[in-house]
Amino acid sequence: MRTANYSELRKNLKEHIDAVIADNDALIVDRGNNTGIVMISLEEYNSIMETEYIMSNPKVLADIQQSLQEISEGKGIEVNLATL
Repeated sequence: MRTANYSELRKNLKEHIDAVIADNDALIVDRGNNTGIVMISLEEYNSIMETEYIMSNPKVLADIQQSLQEISEGKGIEVNLATL
């Protein structure tokens, strides 16, 4: 995980944003006194929001767990997505 202070971020904003996106890594911007922000890519943010939705919805989570159980029991059906 990368870190920068506020002045460093302002000075090299484009480079920091490019690195966060390219490496899919978070950047902690330290403002001092134990304050700051975390900068993440939109892709990472969307992934976190999707995970939060799945984990907070008992029906969706149960459906996923049931599907994983069925696959482990050999009840899955192989689908070629290229032909759909």
